[in-house]
Amino acid sequence: MSDLEVLVSQAESDFSAAADAASLEQAKARYLGKSGSLTEQLKGLGKLDPEARKEAGAAINVVKQKVEAALEARREALRRAALEARLAEEALDVTLPGRGQLRGGLHPVSRTLERIEQLFRGIGFDVADGPEIETDFHNFTALNTPENHPARSMHDTFYLEGASDVMLRTHTSPIQVRYMQAHVARHGGAEAMPEIRIIAPGRVYRVDSDATHSPMFHQVEGLWVGESVSFADLKGVVSDFLHRFFETDQLDVRFRPSFFPFTEPSAEIDVAFMSGPLAGRWLEIAGCGMVHPNVLGHCGIDSERYTGFAFGFGPDRLTMLRYGINDLRLFYDGDVRFLSQFS
Repeated sequence: MSDLEVLVSQAESDFSAAADAASLEQAKARYLGKSGSLTEQLKGLGKLDPEARKEAGAAINVVKQKVEAALEARREALRRAALEARLAEEALDVTLPGRGQLRGGLHPVSRTLERIEQLFRGIGFDVADGPEIETDFHNFTALNTPENHPARSMHDTFYLEGASDVMLRTHTSPIQVRYMQAHVARHGGAEAMPEIRIIAPGRVYRVDSDATHSPMFHQVEGLWVGESVSFADLKGVVSDFLHRFFETDQLDVRFRPSFFPFTEPSAEIDVAFMSGPLAGRWLEIAGCGMVHPNVLGHCGIDSERYTGFAFGFGPDRLTMLRYGINDLRLFYDGDVRFLSQFS
């Protein structure tokens, strides 16, 4: 075997022994580098006579091509081995059960709001909506709230910076005011104005925060205005709603005299469950009353001809009672462990 054939055999052996790309590059340098064996052979061609130089050059080029082919083959083998190792590391067992996709659900307060809307729609009420940023007129003045009433103070109400008469609404009653004004604008010229029967659900804001109060909470207020609407109608609507909402006849409802500037007479609504952990306890859950004539007047309705009643529930409070939750803040902590119970 000639020296050149031995060199090819040694190169193939060294390349095969290289375990990684770095080792292969070192082996390459021993044969094809600046001081490599083949490079030295090519440098020695200048010392030969022309005929011998031509013959030796051709033989060296053949050997060089064989070495380069062996080098490239080893490179490809190393690349293939690295790819197979990576695929093995990242292999997926398709026989394993899938992770699945968690299914979300409605927030418990959203469930309550949907239920309230459904129940009132069933007895002919429409659902009205309005802006959460309100003017002083719609939030207070039109609702017969005195100028010196504590609710107007910054201790109770979130006012917009730089605007003393613009605020985050403290109740959904402004929706009722806007609805009555729009209703009068549509039907004011008619001989008899159609009845108004609406509920106004939505978020409201007050400066208050503890286990049973939040600075942002929900309200659902109801309004029925028409000819000969009475307190008896109010009691019938509210009592029927509460029994259907809690899905029980084992429930007492009472109307306790109270005061609100926008209703006269006014009452607090209390309930007492006859069974369960709250059995026998009277719980205040809402306020109500006959719409004050001044409120009807602000909306352009003739209080001598038309009367109406209004009521206001806290869906957050109703949700707490329905599901037996004693801390309102749990609804807004965003704890999936708590909320998943209602999915």
